[in-house]
Amino acid sequence: QVQLVESGGGLVQAGGSLRLSCAASGRSFSKYPMAWFRQAPGKERQFVSAIRWFAATYYVDSVKGRFTISRDNAKNTVHLQMNSLKPEDTAVYYCAVLRVGYPTETYYSGTYNNPNEYDSWGQGTQVTVSS
Repeated sequence: QVQLVESGGGLVQAGGSLRLSCAASGRSFSKYPMAWFRQAPGKERQFVSAIRWFAATYYVDSVKGRFTISRDNAKNTVHLQMNSLKPEDTAVYYCAVLRVGYPTETYYSGTYNNPNEYDSWGQGTQVTVSS
Protein backbone atom coordinates (compact mmCIF):
# COMPACT_ATOMS: atom_id res chain seq x y z
CA GLN A 1 0.00 0.00 0.00
CA VAL A 2 1.08 3.55 -0.63
CA GLN A 3 -0.19 6.82 0.75
CA LEU A 4 0.02 9.98 -1.35
CA VAL A 5 -0.37 13.60 -0.30
CA GLU A 6 -0.41 16.39 -2.87
CA SER A 7 0.51 19.99 -2.17
CA GLY A 8 1.41 23.19 -3.98
CA GLY A 9 -1.89 24.10 -5.56
CA GLY A 10 -3.39 27.55 -5.38
CA LEU A 11 -4.68 30.53 -7.29
CA VAL A 12 -2.47 31.96 -10.00
CA GLN A 13 -2.88 34.41 -12.86
CA ALA A 14 -2.73 33.19 -16.44
CA GLY A 15 0.88 32.94 -17.56
CA GLY A 16 2.10 32.22 -14.05
CA SER A 17 3.67 29.12 -12.55
CA LEU A 18 3.01 26.59 -9.83
CA ARG A 19 5.00 23.62 -8.57
CA LEU A 20 2.99 20.67 -7.32
CA SER A 21 4.49 18.07 -5.02
CA CYS A 22 3.41 14.55 -4.10
CA ALA A 23 4.79 12.91 -0.97
CA ALA A 24 4.58 9.13 -0.91
CA SER A 25 4.90 6.58 1.85
CA GLY A 26 4.19 2.89 2.28
CA ARG A 27 5.17 0.20 -0.21
CA SER A 28 8.36 0.20 -2.22
CA PHE A 29 8.21 3.34 -4.30
CA SER A 30 11.21 3.86 -6.53
CA LYS A 31 10.39 1.27 -9.21
CA TYR A 32 6.73 2.24 -9.70
CA PRO A 33 5.60 4.62 -12.44
CA MET A 34 3.79 7.65 -11.08
CA ALA A 35 1.48 10.12 -12.74
CA TRP A 36 -0.49 13.31 -12.40
CA PHE A 37 -4.14 13.48 -13.42
CA ARG A 38 -6.55 16.37 -13.24
CA GLN A 39 -10.30 16.74 -13.08
CA ALA A 40 -12.37 19.85 -13.66
CA PRO A 41 -16.04 20.17 -12.66
CA GLY A 42 -18.25 18.29 -15.10
CA LYS A 43 -15.26 16.71 -16.82
CA GLU A 44 -13.74 13.26 -16.75
CA ARG A 45 -10.44 12.68 -15.02
CA GLN A 46 -7.71 13.54 -17.51
CA PHE A 47 -4.17 12.25 -17.77
CA VAL A 48 -1.55 14.97 -17.48
CA SER A 49 1.88 13.37 -17.11
CA ALA A 50 3.66 10.19 -16.01
CA ILE A 51 7.19 9.23 -15.08
CA ARG A 52 8.75 5.76 -14.96
CA TRP A 53 11.40 4.52 -12.54
CA PHE A 54 14.22 5.19 -14.98
CA ALA A 55 12.80 8.69 -15.58
CA ALA A 56 11.16 8.26 -18.98
CA THR A 57 8.31 10.76 -19.12
CA TYR A 58 4.97 11.15 -20.88
CA TYR A 59 2.71 14.17 -21.31
CA VAL A 60 -0.70 14.92 -22.69
CA ASP A 61 -0.34 17.09 -25.78
CA SER A 62 -1.99 20.13 -24.20
CA VAL A 63 0.75 20.53 -21.58
CA LYS A 64 3.85 19.61 -23.58
CA GLY A 65 6.44 22.34 -23.38
CA ARG A 66 4.75 23.92 -20.36
CA PHE A 67 4.76 21.21 -17.66
CA THR A 68 7.68 19.12 -16.40
CA ILE A 69 7.36 16.03 -14.23
CA SER A 70 10.23 14.85 -12.06
CA ARG A 71 10.87 12.47 -9.18
CA ASP A 72 13.25 12.16 -6.27
CA ASN A 73 13.18 8.53 -5.20
CA ALA A 74 15.43 9.13 -2.19
CA LYS A 75 12.85 11.56 -0.81
CA ASN A 76 9.80 9.66 -2.07
CA THR A 77 8.49 12.69 -3.89
CA VAL A 78 7.18 13.52 -7.35
CA HIS A 79 6.83 17.05 -8.67
CA LEU A 80 4.98 18.76 -11.47
CA GLN A 81 6.39 22.11 -12.51
CA MET A 82 3.67 24.02 -14.34
CA ASN A 83 4.63 27.08 -16.35
CA SER A 84 2.66 29.34 -18.68
CA LEU A 85 -0.55 28.33 -16.96
CA LYS A 86 -3.85 28.82 -18.76
CA PRO A 87 -7.40 29.04 -17.40
CA GLU A 88 -8.09 25.67 -19.02
CA ASP A 89 -5.55 24.15 -16.61
CA THR A 90 -7.93 24.86 -13.73
CA ALA A 91 -8.74 21.56 -12.02
CA VAL A 92 -8.07 19.39 -9.02
CA TYR A 93 -4.74 17.69 -9.58
CA TYR A 94 -4.19 14.15 -8.33
CA CYS A 95 -1.04 12.12 -7.87
CA ALA A 96 -1.25 8.38 -8.58
CA VAL A 97 0.89 5.23 -8.58
CA LEU A 98 0.63 2.52 -11.23
CA ARG A 99 -0.45 -0.89 -9.94
CA VAL A 100 2.72 -2.60 -11.18
CA GLY A 101 6.37 -1.68 -10.98
CA TYR A 102 9.65 -2.99 -12.32
CA PRO A 103 10.28 -5.80 -13.23
CA THR A 104 6.63 -6.77 -13.72
CA GLU A 105 6.16 -3.40 -15.45
CA THR A 106 8.15 -4.94 -18.30
CA TYR A 107 4.93 -6.69 -19.32
CA TYR A 108 2.68 -3.65 -18.97
CA SER A 109 0.86 -3.13 -22.25
CA GLY A 110 -0.75 0.22 -21.51
CA THR A 111 0.31 3.77 -22.29
CA TYR A 112 0.31 5.14 -18.73
CA ASN A 113 -2.68 7.40 -19.41
CA ASN A 114 -5.51 5.21 -18.12
CA PRO A 115 -6.61 6.08 -14.56
CA ASN A 116 -7.98 2.55 -14.11
CA GLU A 117 -4.41 1.23 -14.22
CA TYR A 118 -3.45 3.15 -11.08
CA ASP A 119 -4.23 1.70 -7.67
CA SER A 120 -3.19 4.48 -5.27
CA TRP A 121 -4.38 8.07 -5.31
CA GLY A 122 -3.94 11.20 -3.29
CA GLN A 123 -6.87 13.42 -2.34
CA GLY A 124 -5.90 16.15 -4.76
CA THR A 125 -4.82 19.77 -4.72
CA GLN A 126 -6.80 22.57 -6.32
CA VAL A 127 -5.22 24.63 -9.09
CA THR A 128 -7.12 27.71 -10.21
CA VAL A 129 -5.86 29.87 -13.06
CA SER A 130 -7.53 33.24 -13.57
CA SER A 131 -7.68 35.03 -16.90
